[in-house]
Amino acid sequence: MALFSISEDTPVGTQLYILNGTDPEGDPIRYGLMFEKGSKEYFSVEPKSGNVTLVLELDREKQDEISVLVSITDGRNKVVETVRVFVTDANDEPPEFQNLPFIVNIQEDAVEGSSVYRVQALDKDMGSGGSVSYFLQPSPVAKFTIDSHNGILRVKPGAALDYETTPTHFVTVVAKDGGGKYKGKHQVLTSTATITVNILDAQDMPPSFIGTPYFGYIYEVSVPGSEIFTVYARDGDQGNPNPIYYSIIDGSDGVFDINSTSGCITLTTHPSLLKNELYEVKVKASEVGGDNHLLDYDIAVVTVRVVDLNNHPPTFYGENGPQSKFEVTMYEHPPAGEILRGFKITVNDSDQGANAKFKLRLVGPSRVLRVVPQTVLNEAQVTIIVEDTSVIDYEKGPTLSFKLLAVEIDTPERFSATADIVINLMDTNDNTPKFTSEYYIARVAENSPGGSSVAAVMANDPDSGPWGEVKYTIYGSGSDLFSIHPSTGLISTQPWTTLDAEVRSKFNFYVKAEDSEGKYSLAEVFVTVLDMNDHSPEFDDKLLEKTMVIGTPVKVEAVDEDAESPNNVVQYSIMTADPDNAFDINAETGEIQLKPYIKSMEIVHNITMQKDCKWSLVVQARDLGSPSFSTTAVVNIDITEAIKERVISYFMGLSKRPLTVFGICLSLVITLILLTVCISTILYCSAVKKSRINPESNYIKVVRRPK
Repeated sequence: MALFSISEDTPVGTQLYILNGTDPEGDPIRYGLMFEKGSKEYFSVEPKSGNVTLVLELDREKQDEISVLVSITDGRNKVVETVRVFVTDANDEPPEFQNLPFIVNIQEDAVEGSSVYRVQALDKDMGSGGSVSYFLQPSPVAKFTIDSHNGILRVKPGAALDYETTPTHFVTVVAKDGGGKYKGKHQVLTSTATITVNILDAQDMPPSFIGTPYFGYIYEVSVPGSEIFTVYARDGDQGNPNPIYYSIIDGSDGVFDINSTSGCITLTTHPSLLKNELYEVKVKASEVGGDNHLLDYDIAVVTVRVVDLNNHPPTFYGENGPQSKFEVTMYEHPPAGEILRGFKITVNDSDQGANAKFKLRLVGPSRVLRVVPQTVLNEAQVTIIVEDTSVIDYEKGPTLSFKLLAVEIDTPERFSATADIVINLMDTNDNTPKFTSEYYIARVAENSPGGSSVAAVMANDPDSGPWGEVKYTIYGSGSDLFSIHPSTGLISTQPWTTLDAEVRSKFNFYVKAEDSEGKYSLAEVFVTVLDMNDHSPEFDDKLLEKTMVIGTPVKVEAVDEDAESPNNVVQYSIMTADPDNAFDINAETGEIQLKPYIKSMEIVHNITMQKDCKWSLVVQARDLGSPSFSTTAVVNIDITEAIKERVISYFMGLSKRPLTVFGICLSLVITLILLTVCISTILYCSAVKKSRINPESNYIKVVRRPK
């Protein structure tokens, strides 16, 4: 591996070299690599095969030579050699600009081709990959160019710099290397930087007036020295402006003067001595250069008008002279477009011309009224017209108030005058009584006495006087049991009404609210009769006879005639029983059954100690109402077994009584003999009777056929 070289872009894991050695005695040998302490271990070796592999990435710009100790050993002897591995370059480093950021100043009158700045970029690579060339990114307005070799930025031929248009240029320069191999491919690397070029203003623009055209006014109260107007001009070279000198060059007629520094135009004589109503004064603004020389200039015209003083505001007049309040009384809801003829209003301004021109408008609820005319010159009769009739509503307010405002249009004083417009409204019957709800729900107990209150309805009519008074009536199915107070709307049962939830628990009817002119509205009333616990449960009879087959329950039932739960819900219980502790009862269904241990008649006989198996108990039926009512009944129960079990039991009993068995068998034989005799007798009598009716039937009839 002496003087061995490797490219810095070689991938990690690449096999670089194969070490080869021998031992004179023929012993097996092993290879090794060692690095100086503290240095990076870039390679590894397979001890047996001698394959050397790259294990760390290389970077020539950081380390271009690697020293490594190569060893070979047979286990007893070891030979070590020092080798130097050279790292060759690959194009992996882009150019780097020096001395960033790039900021440069240049005069706007710099000629084309002038040097602006020199940029420099360095590339750490070697060969073509380390060479750098420069170019500019394309721009819509290219003012500069750059030398591709030395990086000198210059003003582009044919380009002119203008501070007033673009005071700062941002130029993007690209540094590109010469390209080279990297990981088997040709690669070109670039870097970019921005050069900020600030343009320094030069004296190449004349001054200009700002805010033209100019107008000034002279009033009759003006005095000599009064300011009429101030002109303003500024140097076009705002980056380095010169002072401005003002002067009047024409149109003054000796009555105006101007401050050369501030541009303020003043009056030099009394207005009464002025001969013209209109003056056009030419004003010159010049730049002041070095040694107070006047340079470039601009000219503007100031139009000065001599006007009369606006000393009369608009005034409102009524039939008897100036008036500040106008009032009218009218009915609510006049039709849209109607003129309010109750107002007699005139407005006047004693000035002349523009000083006598003013606008009229109403201030108040918008779009309710409209004033005509809206623009007045000198004098006009004021007309007020209805626009929105819905707002002119007595119920919303018996009085409407507006301000009638007259304001001058073109005068600087903007004199104005106001007058109060008051409309007093008279009510009409324009509203229908309206219930507070479309329906009312009421509840009344069934035991309530006649005349009891049920519910209260309410309707409102915002009209005034008799139109706002509401009268209540009721009608509809079931309403005959109820009455309503015509003024308060209180609904009560009739004095003679008796309510019974078991007979009828729901009523609904209509209530009517009507004003004095017959306008009305309706609402529906739903009345629920609340059930009260006024019935006791009742059995069919106070003494009940039941037959119970062992294992099958018997049922008792009591009926409660109340209309609703829980008043009509019945629960059952056993009060007393004979024998005691022999029965259970289902509290909800009333089913009575024997205790689980009583499973046969034998157990029943053991309990009673007699052949009589008729037991009795007292059952109570109680409702769940409040207060609760109850009733009792005596239940006599005859205890029996099922038919099959009774037959088997009967025959098993006969085996113990042979005489009884003999008697039964003899009875069966006699019964069969008697039945046979009866049937034979009936058949004989039938045959005798038949022979008497048709004797020929006893003979055989022979019929001879002809041959």
